[in-house]
Amino acid sequence: MGNRVAREDYEWVYTDQPHADRRKEILAKYPQIKSLMGPDPRLKWIVCLMVAVQFLAFYLVKDLDWKWVLFWTYAFGSCVNHSMTLAIHEISHNTAFGNNKATWNRWFAIFANLPIGLPYSASFKRYHLDHHRYLGGDGVDVDIPTNFEGWFFCTRFRKFVWIILQPLFYAIRPLVINPKPITQLELINVAVQFTFNAGLYWLWGIKPVVYMMAGSMLGMGLHPISGHFIAEHYMFLKGHETYSYYGSLNLLTFNVGYHNEHHDFPSIPGCRLPLVKKIAAEYYDDLPQYTSWVKVLYDFIMDDELSPYSRVKRKLKGEVKLE
Repeated sequence: MGNRVAREDYEWVYTDQPHADRRKEILAKYPQIKSLMGPDPRLKWIVCLMVAVQFLAFYLVKDLDWKWVLFWTYAFGSCVNHSMTLAIHEISHNTAFGNNKATWNRWFAIFANLPIGLPYSASFKRYHLDHHRYLGGDGVDVDIPTNFEGWFFCTRFRKFVWIILQPLFYAIRPLVINPKPITQLELINVAVQFTFNAGLYWLWGIKPVVYMMAGSMLGMGLHPISGHFIAEHYMFLKGHETYSYYGSLNLLTFNVGYHNEHHDFPSIPGCRLPLVKKIAAEYYDDLPQYTSWVKVLYDFIMDDELSPYSRVKRKLKGEVKLE
Protein backbone atom coordinates (compact mmCIF):
# COMPACT_ATOMS: atom_id res chain seq x y z
CA MET A 1 0.00 0.00 0.00
CA GLY A 2 2.96 2.33 0.57
CA ASN A 3 3.94 4.49 3.46
CA ARG A 4 1.92 7.48 4.53
CA VAL A 5 3.15 10.65 2.82
CA ALA A 6 5.02 12.82 5.30
CA ARG A 7 3.81 16.13 3.84
CA GLU A 8 1.00 17.60 5.95
CA ASP A 9 0.51 20.97 4.27
CA TYR A 10 0.94 22.81 1.00
CA GLU A 11 4.18 24.49 -0.06
CA TRP A 12 3.43 28.03 1.10
CA VAL A 13 5.37 30.78 -0.66
CA TYR A 14 5.43 34.54 -0.22
CA THR A 15 6.39 35.51 -3.76
CA ASP A 16 4.24 36.29 -6.78
CA GLN A 17 3.73 33.68 -9.47
CA PRO A 18 6.64 33.64 -11.97
CA HIS A 19 4.66 33.96 -15.18
CA ALA A 20 3.92 37.69 -15.25
CA ASP A 21 7.57 38.70 -14.82
CA ARG A 22 8.78 36.18 -17.37
CA ARG A 23 6.13 37.37 -19.83
CA LYS A 24 7.37 40.97 -19.53
CA GLU A 25 10.99 39.91 -19.94
CA ILE A 26 10.30 37.75 -22.99
CA LEU A 27 8.17 40.40 -24.70
CA ALA A 28 10.87 43.01 -24.11
CA LYS A 29 13.41 40.75 -25.79
CA TYR A 30 11.16 39.20 -28.44
CA PRO A 31 8.32 41.65 -29.23
CA GLN A 32 7.41 39.55 -32.31
CA ILE A 33 5.72 37.10 -29.96
CA LYS A 34 2.80 39.55 -29.79
CA SER A 35 1.99 38.57 -33.39
CA LEU A 36 1.20 35.05 -32.17
CA MET A 37 -1.69 36.31 -30.03
CA GLY A 38 -5.22 36.10 -31.35
CA PRO A 39 -7.68 33.41 -32.44
CA ASP A 40 -6.84 30.12 -34.09
CA PRO A 41 -8.93 30.06 -37.30
CA ARG A 42 -8.79 26.25 -37.42
CA LEU A 43 -10.12 25.64 -33.92
CA LYS A 44 -13.83 26.00 -34.67
CA TRP A 45 -13.60 23.56 -37.57
CA ILE A 46 -11.62 21.02 -35.55
CA VAL A 47 -14.21 21.20 -32.77
CA CYS A 48 -17.09 20.78 -35.22
CA LEU A 49 -15.35 17.72 -36.66
CA MET A 50 -14.84 16.26 -33.19
CA VAL A 51 -18.51 16.78 -32.32
CA ALA A 52 -19.52 15.13 -35.61
CA VAL A 53 -17.22 12.16 -34.91
CA GLN A 54 -18.79 11.63 -31.50
CA PHE A 55 -22.31 11.92 -32.95
CA LEU A 56 -21.36 9.19 -35.44
CA ALA A 57 -19.95 7.12 -32.56
CA PHE A 58 -23.24 7.52 -30.66
CA TYR A 59 -25.04 6.01 -33.64
CA LEU A 60 -22.54 3.17 -34.09
CA VAL A 61 -22.49 2.00 -30.46
CA LYS A 62 -26.27 1.82 -30.08
CA ASP A 63 -26.42 -1.74 -31.46
CA LEU A 64 -23.14 -3.10 -30.05
CA ASP A 65 -22.86 -5.69 -27.29
CA TRP A 66 -22.15 -4.11 -23.92
CA LYS A 67 -18.61 -5.46 -23.82
CA TRP A 68 -17.82 -3.59 -27.02
CA VAL A 69 -19.60 -0.46 -25.82
CA LEU A 70 -17.33 -0.43 -22.76
CA PHE A 71 -14.25 -1.21 -24.85
CA TRP A 72 -14.82 1.62 -27.29
CA THR A 73 -15.83 3.93 -24.45
CA TYR A 74 -12.34 3.69 -22.93
CA ALA A 75 -10.31 3.11 -26.10
CA PHE A 76 -11.89 5.88 -28.18
CA GLY A 77 -14.65 7.88 -26.50
CA SER A 78 -12.59 8.78 -23.45
CA CYS A 79 -9.79 10.15 -25.65
CA VAL A 80 -12.13 12.27 -27.77
CA ASN A 81 -14.05 13.60 -24.77
CA HIS A 82 -10.92 14.50 -22.83
CA SER A 83 -9.59 16.19 -25.94
CA MET A 84 -12.88 18.09 -26.17
CA THR A 85 -12.48 19.36 -22.60
CA LEU A 86 -9.16 20.82 -23.69
CA ALA A 87 -10.81 22.35 -26.74
CA ILE A 88 -13.18 24.04 -24.28
CA HIS A 89 -10.10 25.16 -22.36
CA GLU A 90 -8.85 26.79 -25.55
CA ILE A 91 -12.24 28.40 -26.21
CA SER A 92 -12.27 29.81 -22.65
CA HIS A 93 -9.33 31.98 -23.75
CA ASN A 94 -11.42 33.28 -26.68
CA THR A 95 -9.21 31.53 -29.24
CA ALA A 96 -12.12 30.30 -31.38
CA PHE A 97 -13.50 33.70 -32.44
CA GLY A 98 -11.25 36.25 -30.72
CA ASN A 99 -11.75 38.68 -27.84
CA ASN A 100 -14.02 40.90 -29.91
CA LYS A 101 -16.58 38.09 -30.13
CA ALA A 102 -16.43 36.83 -26.56
CA THR A 103 -20.12 35.86 -26.56
CA TRP A 104 -19.62 33.71 -29.64
CA ASN A 105 -16.90 31.83 -27.78
CA ARG A 106 -19.23 31.20 -24.81
CA TRP A 107 -21.99 29.78 -27.00
CA PHE A 108 -19.54 27.74 -29.03
CA ALA A 109 -18.18 26.23 -25.80
CA ILE A 110 -21.73 25.09 -24.91
CA PHE A 111 -21.92 23.45 -28.34
CA ALA A 112 -18.54 21.75 -27.81
CA ASN A 113 -19.82 20.56 -24.42
CA LEU A 114 -22.61 18.45 -25.98
CA PRO A 115 -20.74 15.14 -26.55
CA ILE A 116 -19.18 15.33 -23.05
CA GLY A 117 -22.56 14.91 -21.34
CA LEU A 118 -21.68 16.90 -18.22
CA PRO A 119 -22.57 20.63 -18.38
CA TYR A 120 -19.50 22.50 -17.29
CA SER A 121 -18.20 24.83 -20.03
CA ALA A 122 -19.79 28.03 -18.66
CA SER A 123 -18.52 27.40 -15.12
CA PHE A 124 -15.08 26.34 -16.31
CA LYS A 125 -14.52 29.70 -18.00
CA ARG A 126 -15.18 31.62 -14.76
CA TYR A 127 -12.91 29.53 -12.59
CA HIS A 128 -10.14 28.97 -15.11
CA LEU A 129 -9.42 32.65 -15.60
CA ASP A 130 -9.07 32.95 -11.80
CA HIS A 131 -6.53 30.11 -11.97
CA HIS A 132 -4.42 32.11 -14.41
CA ARG A 133 -4.72 35.43 -12.65
CA TYR A 134 -4.24 34.07 -9.12
CA LEU A 135 -2.20 30.89 -9.61
CA GLY A 136 -1.97 29.09 -6.28
CA GLY A 137 -4.11 31.75 -4.61
CA ASP A 138 -5.56 30.57 -1.32
CA GLY A 139 -9.35 30.43 -1.49
CA VAL A 140 -9.42 31.40 -5.17
CA ASP A 141 -7.55 28.88 -7.33
CA VAL A 142 -9.81 25.80 -7.38
CA ASP A 143 -7.14 23.78 -9.19
CA ILE A 144 -5.55 23.39 -5.74
CA PRO A 145 -6.80 20.26 -3.89
CA THR A 146 -8.74 20.78 -0.67
CA ASN A 147 -7.26 20.10 2.76
CA PHE A 148 -9.35 16.93 2.92
CA GLU A 149 -7.78 15.61 -0.30
CA GLY A 150 -4.29 16.34 0.97
CA TRP A 151 -4.99 14.76 4.37
CA PHE A 152 -6.85 11.63 3.23
CA PHE A 153 -5.20 10.63 -0.06
CA CYS A 154 -1.79 10.10 1.50
CA THR A 155 -0.82 6.50 0.64
CA ARG A 156 -0.08 4.87 -2.70
CA PHE A 157 -3.43 3.10 -2.86
CA ARG A 158 -5.37 6.18 -1.83
CA LYS A 159 -3.52 8.32 -4.39
CA PHE A 160 -4.44 5.72 -7.02
CA VAL A 161 -8.12 6.05 -6.01
CA TRP A 162 -7.81 9.85 -5.99
CA ILE A 163 -6.61 9.84 -9.59
CA ILE A 164 -9.57 7.66 -10.61
CA LEU A 165 -11.91 10.11 -8.88
CA GLN A 166 -10.36 13.28 -10.34
CA PRO A 167 -13.53 14.27 -12.24
CA LEU A 168 -15.53 14.16 -9.00
CA PHE A 169 -13.09 16.36 -7.11
CA TYR A 170 -12.80 18.87 -9.94
CA ALA A 171 -16.61 19.17 -9.87
CA ILE A 172 -16.89 19.53 -6.07
CA ARG A 173 -13.84 21.68 -5.38
CA PRO A 174 -15.26 25.02 -6.62
CA LEU A 175 -18.26 24.60 -4.31
CA VAL A 176 -15.94 24.14 -1.34
CA ILE A 177 -13.09 26.55 -2.11
CA ASN A 178 -14.64 29.42 -4.02
CA PRO A 179 -18.42 29.17 -4.50
CA LYS A 180 -19.91 31.74 -6.87
CA PRO A 181 -23.47 32.79 -7.69
CA ILE A 182 -24.94 30.82 -10.58
CA THR A 183 -25.15 32.83 -13.80
CA GLN A 184 -27.80 32.73 -16.50
CA LEU A 185 -25.30 31.25 -18.94
CA GLU A 186 -24.57 28.39 -16.54
CA LEU A 187 -28.30 27.63 -16.30
CA ILE A 188 -28.54 27.67 -20.09
CA ASN A 189 -25.53 25.33 -20.28
CA VAL A 190 -27.29 22.88 -17.94
CA ALA A 191 -30.63 23.11 -19.77
CA VAL A 192 -29.07 22.63 -23.21
CA GLN A 193 -26.93 19.72 -22.04
CA PHE A 194 -29.69 17.84 -20.23
CA THR A 195 -32.04 18.36 -23.17
CA PHE A 196 -29.40 16.92 -25.48
CA ASN A 197 -28.79 13.96 -23.16
CA ALA A 198 -32.52 13.21 -22.99
CA GLY A 199 -32.84 13.49 -26.76
CA LEU A 200 -29.91 11.13 -27.27
CA TYR A 201 -31.54 8.56 -24.98
CA TRP A 202 -34.92 8.96 -26.71
CA LEU A 203 -33.38 8.61 -30.17
CA TRP A 204 -30.86 5.77 -29.74
CA GLY A 205 -31.29 4.35 -26.24
CA ILE A 206 -29.07 3.97 -23.20
CA LYS A 207 -25.86 2.71 -24.82
CA PRO A 208 -24.81 6.01 -26.45
CA VAL A 209 -25.56 7.80 -23.17
CA VAL A 210 -23.32 5.37 -21.25
CA TYR A 211 -20.63 5.72 -23.93
CA MET A 212 -20.79 9.51 -23.59
CA MET A 213 -20.95 9.85 -19.80
CA ALA A 214 -18.57 7.00 -18.95
CA GLY A 215 -16.16 8.18 -21.63
CA SER A 216 -15.94 11.57 -19.95
CA MET A 217 -15.47 10.12 -16.47
CA LEU A 218 -12.89 7.53 -17.55
CA GLY A 219 -11.06 9.98 -19.79
CA MET A 220 -10.55 12.40 -16.93
CA GLY A 221 -9.69 9.70 -14.39
CA LEU A 222 -7.16 6.89 -14.77
CA HIS A 223 -6.15 7.62 -18.34
CA PRO A 224 -2.84 8.51 -20.03
CA ILE A 225 -4.11 11.93 -21.09
CA SER A 226 -5.11 12.70 -17.49
CA GLY A 227 -1.44 12.82 -16.60
CA HIS A 228 -1.60 16.49 -17.54
CA PHE A 229 -3.69 17.22 -14.42
CA ILE A 230 -0.73 16.16 -12.28
CA ALA A 231 2.07 17.28 -14.59
CA GLU A 232 1.01 20.90 -14.89
CA HIS A 233 1.41 22.20 -11.33
CA TYR A 234 2.26 19.47 -8.82
CA MET A 235 5.60 20.18 -7.21
CA PHE A 236 7.86 17.32 -8.23
CA LEU A 237 10.84 19.63 -7.70
CA LYS A 238 10.90 22.17 -4.89
CA GLY A 239 10.62 25.74 -6.13
CA HIS A 240 8.90 24.90 -9.42
CA GLU A 241 5.13 25.26 -9.65
CA THR A 242 4.50 24.91 -13.41
CA TYR A 243 5.90 22.23 -15.71
CA SER A 244 5.70 21.62 -19.44
CA TYR A 245 5.30 18.33 -21.27
CA TYR A 246 6.73 17.91 -24.77
CA GLY A 247 5.46 14.45 -25.73
CA SER A 248 3.28 13.20 -28.56
CA LEU A 249 -0.03 13.47 -26.66
CA ASN A 250 0.09 17.21 -27.28
CA LEU A 251 -1.28 16.31 -30.71
CA LEU A 252 -4.55 15.24 -29.05
CA THR A 253 -4.69 17.96 -26.41
CA PHE A 254 -4.24 21.27 -28.24
CA ASN A 255 -0.68 21.53 -26.89
CA VAL A 256 -1.83 21.89 -23.29
CA GLY A 257 1.46 20.24 -22.37
CA TYR A 258 3.25 23.50 -23.24
CA HIS A 259 2.08 24.71 -19.87
CA ASN A 260 4.79 27.14 -18.87
CA GLU A 261 4.38 28.75 -22.27
CA HIS A 262 0.59 28.78 -21.84
CA HIS A 263 0.69 30.49 -18.44
CA ASP A 264 3.23 33.00 -19.72
CA PHE A 265 1.03 33.80 -22.75
CA PRO A 266 -2.58 32.63 -22.17
CA SER A 267 -3.83 34.67 -25.13
CA ILE A 268 -1.71 32.64 -27.57
CA PRO A 269 -3.61 29.59 -28.87
CA GLY A 270 -2.16 26.15 -28.28
CA CYS A 271 -1.26 25.64 -31.93
CA ARG A 272 1.30 28.48 -31.68
CA LEU A 273 2.83 27.66 -28.28
CA PRO A 274 5.64 25.59 -29.87
CA LEU A 275 6.68 28.79 -31.66
CA VAL A 276 6.91 30.58 -28.30
CA LYS A 277 9.28 27.89 -27.06
CA LYS A 278 11.29 28.06 -30.28
CA ILE A 279 11.64 31.85 -30.22
CA ALA A 280 12.40 32.15 -26.49
CA ALA A 281 14.16 28.80 -26.09
CA GLU A 282 16.60 30.02 -23.46
CA TYR A 283 13.68 30.72 -21.10
CA TYR A 284 12.20 27.22 -21.36
CA ASP A 285 14.85 24.67 -22.27
CA ASP A 286 16.34 24.55 -18.79
CA LEU A 287 13.05 24.41 -16.89
CA PRO A 288 11.93 21.02 -15.49
CA GLN A 289 9.86 19.22 -18.13
CA TYR A 290 8.21 15.88 -18.92
CA THR A 291 8.07 13.59 -21.93
CA SER A 292 5.55 11.06 -20.55
CA TRP A 293 2.26 11.71 -18.77
CA VAL A 294 1.98 8.00 -17.94
CA LYS A 295 5.28 8.21 -16.07
CA VAL A 296 4.01 11.29 -14.26
CA LEU A 297 1.00 9.31 -12.99
CA TYR A 298 3.17 6.37 -11.97
CA ASP A 299 5.72 8.55 -10.18
CA PHE A 300 3.00 10.50 -8.38
CA ILE A 301 1.45 7.31 -7.02
CA MET A 302 4.69 5.54 -6.13
CA ASP A 303 6.71 8.45 -4.73
CA ASP A 304 6.02 8.68 -0.99
CA GLU A 305 7.08 12.34 -1.03
CA LEU A 306 4.20 13.35 -3.31
CA SER A 307 0.52 13.86 -2.51
CA PRO A 308 -2.35 16.26 -3.27
CA TYR A 309 -0.57 18.60 -0.82
CA SER A 310 2.33 18.90 -3.28
CA ARG A 311 1.18 22.25 -4.58
CA VAL A 312 2.55 25.75 -4.27
CA LYS A 313 0.09 28.01 -2.48
CA ARG A 314 0.16 31.71 -1.64
CA LYS A 315 -1.87 34.27 0.27
CA LEU A 316 -3.14 36.89 -2.12
CA LYS A 317 -2.30 40.54 -1.61
CA GLY A 318 -4.41 43.56 -2.45
CA GLU A 319 -7.77 43.56 -4.21
CA VAL A 320 -8.90 40.26 -5.73
CA LYS A 321 -11.10 40.60 -8.81
CA LEU A 322 -12.92 37.35 -9.55
CA GLU A 323 -14.66 36.35 -12.76
